[in-house]
Amino acid sequence: MEYKQPISVLVVIYTAAPSTGLKTGSAVLLLERADFPGHWQSVTGSRDGDETMRETAVREVFEETGLDTNLYELTDWQVQNVYEIYPKWQHRYPPGTTRNTEHVFGLQLPQQAAVKLSPREHLNYQWLPWNIAADKVFSPSNRAAILELPERVCHV
Repeated sequence: MEYKQPISVLVVIYTAAPSTGLKTGSAVLLLERADFPGHWQSVTGSRDGDETMRETAVREVFEETGLDTNLYELTDWQVQNVYEIYPKWQHRYPPGTTRNTEHVFGLQLPQQAAVKLSPREHLNYQWLPWNIAADKVFSPSNRAAILELPERVCHV
């Protein structure tokens, strides 16, 4: 078994009008985990090989949604979260590895888009208003990133 690196990305995919900030109708894309039904998140994934964090974000967005980041605005938020790896997924990492470092990105789309899910990773997707999406995700760092959207979008 090849272990995952304890270095990952979190990519918040959202819609918003940069000149007016978050408006009614602005939304965040959430994915339901196949290995944790009923639990929702933004795009996440571990780095492969010696990828840059941006390369990891581009790959993970495409693998999990089919979206081409080159068509949209992908921004490195320059935020890192260090957290304890959930016991449920500890076996995926080298023995003795207990913490992961997550790098946060945002991907702004002009409007909601249909996505092509990877069935081994996700069961469903939905677009939700940003404040409702923040309450629906299970990860505290994902929630914090979504709650940053009003400030980030106003300054894009």
